[in-house]
Amino acid sequence: MTAPENGPASYFPSIEKKYGRPIAEWKEMIRASPLTKHAELVSQLKSEHALGHGHANALVAHTLAEDKAK
Repeated sequence: MTAPENGPASYFPSIEKKYGRPIAEWKEMIRASPLTKHAELVSQLKSEHALGHGHANALVAHTLAEDKAK
């Protein structure tokens, strides 16, 4: 049994269930966006894809952190 995820990734199972897209697809959308600021990306996901604030924030935070670590 794997340990549960902490932080933004803890939202991923509910995001996939609620919106029907894999996390990798959301991350691709975030990375393909011409926007680069956290708040702008969150607003884009909320307005264009009807994500809730917490879900959009988790996706953006996790994606930007991954990219920064590379």
